[in-house]
Amino acid sequence: MQLINSYILSFLVFMPLVAAFAVFLSPSTAVARWVAMGSSILVFLGGLHVWYWFDGSSPALQFVESYDWIPTFGVKYILGVDGLSLLLVVLTTFLLPLVLLSQWHIDNPRQKTFLALLLALESGMIGALAAMDVVFFYVFWEAMLIPMYFIIGVWGGKRRIYAATKFILYTVLGSLLMLAAAVLLYFAHFRQNGVYSTSLLDLYSVRLPVSEQMWLFTAFAVAFAIKVPMWPFHTWLPDAHVEAPTVGSVLLAGVLLKMGTYGLLRFAVPLFPEAMVVAAPILIFCGVVGIIYGALTAWVQKDAKKMVAYSSVSHLGFVVIGTFAVMAGGELNVEALTGATYQMINHGISTGALFFLVGVIYERRHTRQLSDFGGLAENMPWFATLLIIATLSSVGLPGTGGFVGEFLILIGVFQAMPIAAMFASLGVLLGAVYMLTLCRKILFGPLDNPENKVLKDLNARELGYLVPLAVLAIVMGIFPNAFMGKTKPAIEHLAKHYKNYSLDYKMGYDMSDKSAN
Repeated sequence: MQLINSYILSFLVFMPLVAAFAVFLSPSTAVARWVAMGSSILVFLGGLHVWYWFDGSSPALQFVESYDWIPTFGVKYILGVDGLSLLLVVLTTFLLPLVLLSQWHIDNPRQKTFLALLLALESGMIGALAAMDVVFFYVFWEAMLIPMYFIIGVWGGKRRIYAATKFILYTVLGSLLMLAAAVLLYFAHFRQNGVYSTSLLDLYSVRLPVSEQMWLFTAFAVAFAIKVPMWPFHTWLPDAHVEAPTVGSVLLAGVLLKMGTYGLLRFAVPLFPEAMVVAAPILIFCGVVGIIYGALTAWVQKDAKKMVAYSSVSHLGFVVIGTFAVMAGGELNVEALTGATYQMINHGISTGALFFLVGVIYERRHTRQLSDFGGLAENMPWFATLLIIATLSSVGLPGTGGFVGEFLILIGVFQAMPIAAMFASLGVLLGAVYMLTLCRKILFGPLDNPENKVLKDLNARELGYLVPLAVLAIVMGIFPNAFMGKTKPAIEHLAKHYKNYSLDYKMGYDMSDKSAN
């Protein structure tokens, strides 16, 4: 077991990439489907292994792999997970088999390439979540963009080239800002310690004046804010979601957007603590504006997919305000941070399900206009049930994961900044308005359109990838401690000790490193 734990993260990162090449070289689409699904299930089992053996009592990195990569420049191959990344890693491995199942019925000459791109995207996402070296992280951060660019640009809608180009320009611009700041931090570490290192665990110890921190923090924060996307950097997201194929939207909402909020927690907050405190009110303001703006814009949409896309701007605004809820004493709020971490996962589950469901009716009717539907609950009861569950989780009904995340965020933000919490709570009300409007226009009313009367309910394959998401949305609401228990120590450590994050965290890393090797 020790041998497996020592290399499990490398397996999770590179197994999908190896499988992507195998899929691309497969003799037929049928073989490619089985290779892709088999590898994704193996990776999911690996994710469950990490979850099971993860020590929830420790805030330190676990399953650490550390080797010199480019020793002349201090670049290392470092992988590890802690409570901040654990849930996101498992979510990524969970979504891929469902995404592949949703594509099982498609058979065309380009499908092998499409499946290979999905697997390569999984490799990039897990690599970015597990990488603990800035260079290594940046490689995977950029690598994620390539498969998604082609998924949108080749398999997307009518405006796919525009949407893909906008997506790549926004994210690359942010990446360049982050790279410039990382280089400056790299040299600052050399000035203070006399050695070159790109290890994030070493860079945590760098101490800079607030004026320098502000510049570097701004560069990192803008890069991650674009990826979230946080208002006012959100404009690329609706185009990307609307033009992307269904599975592209599922992975975009499920994992890729969370890379922005995860990056804020992993990099911006502990690397530049004083600058973070100064900038927190501005970021919370942007988060609150995003909550209300996203909700109001979603409300007026006539396209179901566009409505769900703008809901992401609103929901991830809650994650932003939870991340930067600074108490009067200078500490981050534990409840708000816990809620933000939990809401990242819930959003991936509920919004992923919503995109899947919109894709189901689009495949049947080739339209997403709400005015083209109505009364589908009568002849599509399974579809109606799952849409209602996903909607209730999205709006935060008690008993669903959405309630737990938003409730903790609002409690924490109210303790830190009551006025911001009051305005943010409007987003909960508006969320119920636009999501229930979506349900009403699609499911209820008279079934008077002849094309809707002949629509068939969900088949076994569609139930196979939708039911697990619905079940998980409810389980996360009823048994939240089963998920938060393993993440709590890392969140508490970040909240209370982020100004001296390097000392305790590095000690935990050293202990984990020795046990792993």
